[in-house]
Amino acid sequence: MTPVRTRLGLAAAMGAWSARHRKTAVFGWLLFVVLAAALGNAHGSTRITEAESIPGQVSRAARILDEAGLKSPAAETVLVQSATLGADDPGFRAAVGQVVAAVDATGKAAEVRSPYDTKAVSADGHSALVVLTLKGDPEKAVDEVQPVLDAVAGVQKRNPGLTVVELGDASSGKWMQDQMQTDFARAEWTAVPLALGILLVAFGALVAAVLPVVLALTAFVAAAGLVALGSGFLHTSSDASSVMLLVGLAVGVDYCLFYLRREREERAAGRDAATALAVAAATSGRAVLVSGVTVVVAMAGMFLTGIATFQAMAFSTIVVVVTAVLGSLTVLPALLSMLGDRVEKGRVPFLARRRRPEAAGAATGGRFWNAVLTPVLRRPLAATVLAGAALLALAAPLLTMHTAKLTFQQQLPAGNALVAASQKIEAAFPGSPAPATVVIKAADIDSPAMTAAIADLEAKALAGGRMHGPVEVTVHPEKNVATVGIPLNGTGNDTTSNEALRSLREDLVPATVLKVPGTEAPVTGSTAASYDFNRKMTGSMPLVFGFVVAFAFLLMLTSFRSPVVALTAVVLNLLSVGAAYGVLTLVFQHGVGASLLGTAGVGAVESWVPLFLFVILFGLSMDYHVFVVSRIKEGHDRGLPTRAAIAHGIRSTAGVVTSAAVIMVAVFSVFGSLSMQVMKQMGVGLAVAVLIDATVIRAVLLPSVMTLLGDLNWYLPRWLRRLPDLSHGESAPAATAPATAPETPMASPMASPVGAPSRR
Repeated sequence: MTPVRTRLGLAAAMGAWSARHRKTAVFGWLLFVVLAAALGNAHGSTRITEAESIPGQVSRAARILDEAGLKSPAAETVLVQSATLGADDPGFRAAVGQVVAAVDATGKAAEVRSPYDTKAVSADGHSALVVLTLKGDPEKAVDEVQPVLDAVAGVQKRNPGLTVVELGDASSGKWMQDQMQTDFARAEWTAVPLALGILLVAFGALVAAVLPVVLALTAFVAAAGLVALGSGFLHTSSDASSVMLLVGLAVGVDYCLFYLRREREERAAGRDAATALAVAAATSGRAVLVSGVTVVVAMAGMFLTGIATFQAMAFSTIVVVVTAVLGSLTVLPALLSMLGDRVEKGRVPFLARRRRPEAAGAATGGRFWNAVLTPVLRRPLAATVLAGAALLALAAPLLTMHTAKLTFQQQLPAGNALVAASQKIEAAFPGSPAPATVVIKAADIDSPAMTAAIADLEAKALAGGRMHGPVEVTVHPEKNVATVGIPLNGTGNDTTSNEALRSLREDLVPATVLKVPGTEAPVTGSTAASYDFNRKMTGSMPLVFGFVVAFAFLLMLTSFRSPVVALTAVVLNLLSVGAAYGVLTLVFQHGVGASLLGTAGVGAVESWVPLFLFVILFGLSMDYHVFVVSRIKEGHDRGLPTRAAIAHGIRSTAGVVTSAAVIMVAVFSVFGSLSMQVMKQMGVGLAVAVLIDATVIRAVLLPSVMTLLGDLNWYLPRWLRRLPDLSHGESAPAATAPATAPETPMASPMASPVGAPSRR
């Protein structure tokens, strides 16, 4: 019989080409990874500047200072405090003198000011602040501050009865930089062995387990180089690098897992090596392609925020996902073609005995999944109501969510020495660690009118009750620029601080310095940064949400040719995201269960985390949805009734969904164990959402809802039939008959070519 030629989809065509040109695909991939990494390393990364990172008045203030060539030197403060001695006591004065002398002797300080000169003595007389600035470029101060820290530590050692601690931009920046490097390294060395161990359990063979991890890591290395190369026109950030590792490892391993498990399943069902690989390329390869495109589309929504940090994250994630998809569709089929059944080499005896053959697993789904799926399919309405109510209950705390750019104290772990120092300084000198700064640009900064206006601003700020002293005024006559530092009441990002900021911006500044013609006076500072970032993010969220949901719906519609399937996917994803938001709010804002994660409730969720979680989760959850629904549709297109097709799809994907979910949850949980609060929030949010998505959504809600909808799942209105059709890639080349006995429909999803009705 002459074989029927079928048009292959993109994924199937790429897999077929790679299998035919194995050496070209493998060595081409290696060359690509090496070149991308080498060129990226040679180019280096260009980081986001302060003027780019925060929108609004904060950005304008940074540009005024940059244009004037003014860089605020890195400022440090040293607190000298005693529970019994007053600032005028000889012992106290001696300790202050030791601090000034020791810091000055390092040669790193441009200026050291005694509290007896600046009047920086607390109201109770038991605390004093030595104020200093560091020499050189403030952006490099973190590399120069260590001798000063050592000098202050030496004074503390000589005066055990006093508290002598340092805090400032450079000292806190150094701690965070060092901690980020430590955490990043720990994440790499923890997540990779975890993923490898889970894959070893899933496959029971060392080669099969190592393959996805190696491909994921090489994809990350290549993507990191490409991002560095692209940072010349789209600047990157340390947060973007962390996100790229997080997402790259998760999706890279998952995509390879989908592909490899399907190939192994077809081989176990009796297919020859070439046919098994072709089937995997046409089915799992297509699922990987659709899932990857969905993640890219979702991440592209972050560009609509206009916030440089989000754009850097979006760019990094898009690059690593595209690279992972490319590797999964090219080098993976080439390697599988080379290895053949040797991919099962290095089998672990105990694990190998426990594993069921792939074909059997595909047919039955295992005891656990059968125990869940059987009652769900028997009573779909009850399952839908119960699971839906549980997710809505988890999502309920979302209604109380408060987002803010977390302060230094909130970001660091409880009990941290720098946090303790900050709290002591703030208690003795309220507001001083993070004052608001009015950056004034005038036609003539020394004019009598401007001098009077600045004095008026200072007087009104102190008289209003929402701000307090000391107010620091610095004038740069040659640049016609002045800065006015005004401490705000509150913690820095709470309601009290925000109200003080609004009063300063909307009432005091317009009533004073802005009355002088030709004047600009944006207000910056940490409170202003949090406020502006939140406003920009809140304003852009509806646009981003709408963009992501609309494109995800269209992609699912064109992929499955069903508006009902597309709408179901969107609604179920929104439910899992909402539940993740609720858990995030409950744990990190209200502190419920936070101690189990080594942290405490900090009263807020980091500003960018909810939007980031939305786009990432909306993309990643499509991994499972596309993979599972593709198998359901395969069964339906072969002639199975909808309920039987659902049972077949869920059971045949149970093992791979479980393995993929465990890997993602494990990788994300590693980030939830890191020191920085924002990394904890991101990791826990992703882990919870994936866990919910792979269990409640995929095992309960998806089958129950699709069972209730019945044949409506496959309904395509006549007026939509002219839409682009992306579903043709589901077809695989006609399989050669296996040597085994004829298979039942449940035993092999490829008993007849996908897309053709069953003749049985």
